[in-house]
Amino acid sequence: MSLPPEPPATTLLVTLTGRDRPGLTAQLFTALTAHDVEVLDVEQVTVRGRLVLAVLLKPASADEPDLRRTLADLAGLLDVEIEVSAGHGDRRRPPGRAHITVLGFPLRPGAVAALTDAVAKAGANIDRIVRLASYPVTSIEFEVSGADPARLRADLAAVALAEGADVAVQPSGLLRRAKRLVVMDVDSTLVQGEVIEMLAAHAGVQDQVASVTERAMRGELDFAASLRERVRLLAGLPASAVAEVRHAVQLTPGARTLVRTLKRLGYKCAIVSGGFSQITDPLADELGIDYAAANTLEIDGDVLTGGLVGPILDRPGKAAALARFAAAEGIPLSQTIAVGDGANDLDMIAAAGLGVAFNAKPVVRSAADTAVNVPYLDAILYLLGISRDDIEAADAADGTPTPAPPVR
Repeated sequence: MSLPPEPPATTLLVTLTGRDRPGLTAQLFTALTAHDVEVLDVEQVTVRGRLVLAVLLKPASADEPDLRRTLADLAGLLDVEIEVSAGHGDRRRPPGRAHITVLGFPLRPGAVAALTDAVAKAGANIDRIVRLASYPVTSIEFEVSGADPARLRADLAAVALAEGADVAVQPSGLLRRAKRLVVMDVDSTLVQGEVIEMLAAHAGVQDQVASVTERAMRGELDFAASLRERVRLLAGLPASAVAEVRHAVQLTPGARTLVRTLKRLGYKCAIVSGGFSQITDPLADELGIDYAAANTLEIDGDVLTGGLVGPILDRPGKAAALARFAAAEGIPLSQTIAVGDGANDLDMIAAAGLGVAFNAKPVVRSAADTAVNVPYLDAILYLLGISRDDIEAADAADGTPTPAPPVR
């Protein structure tokens, strides 16, 4: 005759809240050593000096009354609140786990309300929230479970656009942490403005070139043909103007921080440009970028001929460069990130494991996995779960100066 099955073991959730100070966690667990309990789970968060510490315990049934008395006495001794309630077993989080990164400049309550409401309507639960940065933008990361990440991405993108926030949804797991190659466009991404327009200003043909550039970036013109047309307008420009433009180019805010941090973490960095190698190669050397691909202006003596040397690096060429760089490093495309702003970047954004539209044209924003519309290129680090505190701690360790945070 078989015995009836034993009832499931009871679990207790112990939640300690109070003013944070060193030693509280140690004192709680020291008190628990006097009882026959098993620790199943621990979560802790400190917000503005207030501690919330939750511990899921599996006590021996006969020990539960004594355990509750011990915790009540400890609450009085430590001047904290300790709540003991029935636990719900040791459940794993449901499938459909994702990380949602929200960027705001500034981040408004209405945006958070709308985004979290959309998460709930998608059937997902928010398991954890953490702040990644408070300046120069605010970045909050939500870890959620119970919903299809693809559906979340679509739902939240529409909400973010309406609320003036940026949002990225990435499935949780190893692939999110395994991105190893970042490939960036140059003009209006790594650097501010369009280099060809700066050259055109030296040649006195800025208006003509800017008109063609804008149409090409919107996808209304074939890039190769439009580039040849614009470069022809530069014929006769002294080669010294190219050097002057190189020295006048301004990096996008956060560009140095982005590359420096990625390199510390062992990432490979690359730039691909529909612009010119006479500008991009020195930039790559200055920043320590591993790979660079761009077009090359033809120079005869000390003037520009109005022509180009070699094949044109166009929209397919940028995607091919991404694949070439990844292959050289033995990195699958799923572990790459592509960042760009124009129609010329669409193919590489589609090919990468994570495509980021940076202050991009509408056609690019709609095609990318996520859009970043704040003016700081290092905001891309938050999409990887890297916090501002970690960035600054690494800078401080090697003596790299970082700006002081604003007073809030």
